[in-house]
Amino acid sequence: MELKNKVAIVTGASSSRDIGTAICRKLASQGVDIFFTHWKSEQAWIEELQQEMVNMGVRCENLNIDLSEVNAAVKILHAVENKLGTPSILVNNAAHSKNDGFLVLDASTLDKHYAVNMRTTFLLCVEFARRFEKSNLHKGRIINLTSGQDLGPMPGELAYVATKGAISAFSRSLSQELAPIGITVNSVNPGPTDSTWMNDEIREYLLPKFPMGRIGQPEDVARIIAFLASDDAQWITGQVIHSEGGFIRG
Repeated sequence: MELKNKVAIVTGASSSRDIGTAICRKLASQGVDIFFTHWKSEQAWIEELQQEMVNMGVRCENLNIDLSEVNAAVKILHAVENKLGTPSILVNNAAHSKNDGFLVLDASTLDKHYAVNMRTTFLLCVEFARRFEKSNLHKGRIINLTSGQDLGPMPGELAYVATKGAISAFSRSLSQELAPIGITVNSVNPGPTDSTWMNDEIREYLLPKFPMGRIGQPEDVARIIAFLASDDAQWITGQVIHSEGGFIRG
């Protein structure tokens, strides 16, 4: 397999139903060694996921870390290099999200979103690229998760929209800088995905907006991530890919 023995960082794999976990499983099925981060997860679950990866025939390590820490990016890259070697795939999946709106939005809310969604995401990208450039690796992949902020409004989530929307602009410009050293940079908008945040009321509301007759699953996201990490996607960079199953806004 073309991805066999490569090392991937996946942030935000903290429960059995989240997108990060699905990405770990999909990449591991392609022979990729996995380093995942998590926060406030049960230790038994973390050990279960790690063993699941090992049983698939790949190496797997993890790190419990608060991504709002100023030095989180450096700590993650140090850890993965010490345990698995230099990574060639980075998937920035983790995000901070809390409802707000113009009546309650304040500096503290903005700062908490910025710290995770922008600062650590951006610093992970550049720290990954710096170390990649010094290695003997030739094909790198950075894949950042966004949420379709450029497709329509998300009222009541102003801080989330502002900080996640910045990822698309950052990724486009970074892709130009990193193309000469063999790293592609893309963003993926998976649309509403039935992961840890949905309940039955939300599912009932969203289902009619999906013309394919079902709500997006974490595995749908994982498949597009695996494609972008592969050699088949070597000519794709600087793109925001909307993989939403035809989701109807409005």
